[in-house]
Amino acid sequence: MATKNKFPKFAICINNKDYPASLELHKIYRIIPDEEAEAEDDVRVIDESGEDYLFPAEYFLLLALPAALTKQLTTSFARLTQQAA
Repeated sequence: MATKNKFPKFAICINNKDYPASLELHKIYRIIPDEEAEAEDDVRVIDESGEDYLFPAEYFLLLALPAALTKQLTTSFARLTQQAA
């Protein structure tokens, strides 16, 4: 079971064959913790539409980033979300 503090917050897309309109290869996506999705080998990400959806976990590599970079990316994604609203 993942804990909130240890759960990766970001992943990079390495496969989008079934979701080319929703996922961009090599793009960094925000991850939303979802234990039920994990149990099914899925991951919940914010996709190109700005909404969160489930995708196969094998389509992503989870990123273990330094705390400072995680903070900067979190802030950047938050601004992007605010602009889209």
